Amino acid sequence: MIVYDVQDLVKYYPGQREPANKHISLHIEQGEIFGILGDNGAGKSTLVRQMVNLVASTSGSITLFGQSITAHPLHVPRHVGYMPQDGRALNQLTVDEALFYTARLRGMRRADARSDCDALLDRWQINALRHKYSSRLSGGERRLLQLAVAMAGSPPVLILDEPTNDLDPQRRKLVWDVLRRYNTERGATIIFITHDALEAEKIIQRVAILRAGELVALGKPSELKQAVDQKLRLELFFSPETPPALLAGLPTYAIEAGRWLVLLEWQQAMATLASLNLEQLDDFRLYSATLEDLYLYYAAQPH
Repeated sequence: MIVYDVQDLVKYYPGQREPANKHISLHIEQGEIFGILGDNGAGKSTLVRQMVNLVASTSGSITLFGQSITAHPLHVPRHVGYMPQDGRALNQLTVDEALFYTARLRGMRRADARSDCDALLDRWQINALRHKYSSRLSGGERRLLQLAVAMAGSPPVLILDEPTNDLDPQRRKLVWDVLRRYNTERGATIIFITHDALEAEKIIQRVAILRAGELVALGKPSELKQAVDQKLRLELFFSPETPPALLAGLPTYAIEAGRWLVLLEWQQAMATLASLNLEQLDDFRLYSATLEDLYLYYAAQPH
């Protein structure tokens, strides 16, 4: 069953000459864990804000469970738990209140909403925060509350914008574990935006890659990786002030200051490693291609 059907979606913001997204078409099946990747300005948040009816599209259409989200404005809040990047709307509520009232707004009876609230506090390991106001939570605590609020009332669809931002490694693992269990136990459809392609690869079933507002790749990671699966991934870590010298012609991506990614053909590996000056490196790692390489590959393709 198709949960979301997005057809020829275009969005122009006032005063902008280029659209935030350009003729995007995709569908998402029931029970999928669907990832949306792209760099800053790729149109990811605009797309999901259109999907939850917070931003009106310039043209195109979106249906949810076969119904137009614009013709039926209450259809989205009844079926979709949305977690934006910014959770300031919760600031005047305690953790307990945010979960309880969200469950009530999604149709739960008072007793069921209270049980749901208690279960979510346990599941997200935030019971100790029950009586704290959201405005007084740390960034990581607030992120877990936002995730719990998205799940309040057990909606069949979750849309999460950067769910692991502000989280330490232990809490990031908790996020992926809880989402995987929610998907398995309830058959829920989970759609999320992330910059962390390496972590997303542990849970993702299908991926859309956006670049400059356009959909440049769509499919299962294993299928899309065929474009890069004959390559090796060489990561180099070094002091930003003294970057290492590399053999000419190698495709190199600056992931962040002091970290490069080099995609190598298998036959290039030995010569490349032999050419490295280890005194210029803090560390290096060589392994097979990942979802992050897939994203970089498609993001670098010419328009």
